[in-house]
Amino acid sequence: MKHFVHAAALLAATTLTTQVSVAQNAIDDAPAMGTLQVWIGGAEGEKLPAFLADFEAANPELDVQVTQIPSDQFDTKLLTAIAAGTVPDLVRLYSQSQSALMASGAFAEVPDGFVDPDDFFTNTYNTNVKNGVAYGVPWDAYATIFQYRKDLAEKAGVEAPKTWEELKTFAAAMKAQGVEWPISLDVGYDIYNAQGLNEFVHQNGGSFVNADNTAWTINTPENIAALDYWGSLISEGYASPDGPKFLDTVPWFTSGQIAAKDNGPWLEQWLAQANGADWVKTHLATAEVPAGPAGSFSALGSGSLAVLKDAKNADAAWKLVRYLTQPETQIAWYKAFGSLPAVKAAWDDPAIASNPLLDAERKALQTAVDIPQVSTWPQVGTYLGQQMELVARGQASAQDVLNDVQSFAEGAGLGN
Repeated sequence: MKHFVHAAALLAATTLTTQVSVAQNAIDDAPAMGTLQVWIGGAEGEKLPAFLADFEAANPELDVQVTQIPSDQFDTKLLTAIAAGTVPDLVRLYSQSQSALMASGAFAEVPDGFVDPDDFFTNTYNTNVKNGVAYGVPWDAYATIFQYRKDLAEKAGVEAPKTWEELKTFAAAMKAQGVEWPISLDVGYDIYNAQGLNEFVHQNGGSFVNADNTAWTINTPENIAALDYWGSLISEGYASPDGPKFLDTVPWFTSGQIAAKDNGPWLEQWLAQANGADWVKTHLATAEVPAGPAGSFSALGSGSLAVLKDAKNADAAWKLVRYLTQPETQIAWYKAFGSLPAVKAAWDDPAIASNPLLDAERKALQTAVDIPQVSTWPQVGTYLGQQMELVARGQASAQDVLNDVQSFAEGAGLGN
């Protein structure tokens, strides 16, 4: 929590009161020159320097300097750099905090005609657009999908559930076959829990904010019913309130302690690394997440590339963005790191198109829903995730929790 309070303070200090309109020059095809500073969080930072060998060969007078920053420190370090005027040229933003960071006013507009928005999944591209202006370009994209042990499902005589009702039928059948916790929910009780609840809320026809992002709508009847349903999966014995935590998913899934989870496409790779590709073929299946009364909606995740307004080498930064968002580069990055392309054309490559486990992912990306695009979401989402534990442990009702979170959110405001 301290992280977000600190970040919010810095954010307020750096938010520009006037949006500066900057004429954007076209980015030419000449080789980039000079020094290019790139900041990237998480494990991608380990792979990116070697991956850029071809780009650097094509731009021999350019020195690309990649700084890897721990994911949980990235936002604070970037906001500190913005406040101090010591920004890098190019950063990779996480969808969970992208809106809050972009509200700082520190990012350059994407040059006119630089990309065609139709080349990207619409929902991922729109996460970069504020008041009709794009401040970032999608780099990778994923949506949560229903991933389950098909061998255990076959023994239990059930197929992938298509609705909330069928999800409980699926879970009951798995339970009868001896699976301790048929369904796995996020139980970190943090901002990712809130993102997971956002799935259920939209499946029930709700939303955490109104259509134009001008008011919180956290305690609506639709949202309360969605949290009630989420909690019932625990209270009826189908999901544990204690695990698995995010990184424990593989051993729990492998042992059959859990049988299904809404998760991202990385789970297939994790299971292959732990158990081998043959195990994955015989044990793992995927499907779109079960639909609620309003339909099937997954949680959207994505990463975007954004150039800082005060970048010292914006020309080189945009040229790297252009390179990283070419379909062939997107496929190469998928093979190198596993991140799924944000560019739709890359999905037709056999590396992705021939994998049946990604069929559900492609469908889910068409309708996946993002977190509220307001700059105070990090504070509100974190608080909501924390309070969801009260429902999970039967210590408060869904209505009481969401009434409390609504009050918290109104106090935090919407930022932007």
